[in-house]
Amino acid sequence: MQKLIFVFGALLFLAACNSAPTGTLVLNDGEKWAVNAEMKPHLEQGEKILHDYLAQKGADHKKLAADLKAQNDQLIKSCTMKGESHEELHKWLHPHIALVNKLAEETDPKQVESIVAQLEMSFETYQNYFQ
Repeated sequence: MQKLIFVFGALLFLAACNSAPTGTLVLNDGEKWAVNAEMKPHLEQGEKILHDYLAQKGADHKKLAADLKAQNDQLIKSCTMKGESHEELHKWLHPHIALVNKLAEETDPKQVESIVAQLEMSFETYQNYFQ
């Protein structure tokens, strides 16, 4: 049921912008894009969840995926952004969501480690492009 809710939320999120994001992330005239205050806590909490997982040396990747999905769901629900900043956030968020989904399904420990490293890089990318 939780997966169905997440998929429905993701579809609504996609529908809000009328198309899937394309292209490479870019800065806003050399500056980071602003993210609305309602969304920031969910992004920050997602990053904290990942850092806690890493500090515990990867206790339960299924729980990590579920916790990150919950933050993504809340992020999507809180989205009121419009314009270029919204489109740029989509360029980051769509691959990020795909990684979380992949992590939830993965059983191979080496692949789990690789996906977790990619999620860590994803949050670093977010920090480089958004404020």
